[in-house]
Amino acid sequence: MSLVDISSVKTVCSIGGGPIGAGWAAFFLSKGFLVKAYLHSEKEKEDFLSMIDTAWISLEKLNEIGDINPHSVQINTDLDNAVQDVQFIQESAPENLTLKQELYAYLGNIVPSEVVICSSTSGLTMTEIQANCLTAERTVVAHPFNPPYLLPLVEIVGGEKTNSDAVIWSRNFYEHIGKAPLVMNKEIPGFVATRLQEALWREALHMVANNEATPEEIDKALINGPGPRMAIQGQCLAFHVACGEGGMATNLDQFGPALKLPWTRLAAPELTQKLRDSMVSGCINMTKGKDFQNLSLERDKKIVEIMKIQKMCGL
Repeated sequence: MSLVDISSVKTVCSIGGGPIGAGWAAFFLSKGFLVKAYLHSEKEKEDFLSMIDTAWISLEKLNEIGDINPHSVQINTDLDNAVQDVQFIQESAPENLTLKQELYAYLGNIVPSEVVICSSTSGLTMTEIQANCLTAERTVVAHPFNPPYLLPLVEIVGGEKTNSDAVIWSRNFYEHIGKAPLVMNKEIPGFVATRLQEALWREALHMVANNEATPEEIDKALINGPGPRMAIQGQCLAFHVACGEGGMATNLDQFGPALKLPWTRLAAPELTQKLRDSMVSGCINMTKGKDFQNLSLERDKKIVEIMKIQKMCGL
């Protein structure tokens, strides 16, 4: 399959005016690409640029960006103009299957077949998205973790019509720009990281629903318990190291029976009004009146420090 040479990728298009689309646009800008962004409406421009400004504060601390102007992104509300003369497309449109199918059907007709189109979708499969695309062989899921301008993970998987060359190209491209691509063997809803996150999320909801813990207590437990360790060693390696020389074998031999104990409830709890209200009020209380931008800046600052430590440790 003939695809664009990665070293020749100079202009990229980020489709979508939300936090993911803006985050990708900021990241690509920081890597020196000419970035063209497609927004559905001119009304989205102010918020879009504001999100880029927020991302830029952390990107400047994490990378040597130089004198790149974060507002040099070329904003388009005409899709044809947005994708003209680009060598790569990162799609972060709303999570609506019909919308994405129509979008990919259109892109398949107007974008040269050697240009790879990657989707940031978090819940849809590429097999579903590419159903009506005439050039589906170059379409790939490349799911980032939020915020995409900081967290390096990109989960990559093709659909039934995707050519394996496009998957390999995507992996190599994201490695080339400093990401940590994870190529999956098969499509599964939620990919890898989101499924793990969902298991934790559901257990948290159960605890709040049963008055076992508040949202604040749950976050305090994670931040001061497994969170820092997982940032360095993940889940499996952390458990392996925790058991000393015997490693994971000792872990499973000694604690395997505990897997039968009722320590988790993976089935989703009923989202009652009371549970919803408890989660919403608990999270609002934790913000202590801070707005989204300040909360994002605070989060990003701490992530930057963690990533600096990871880099020092060679992770």
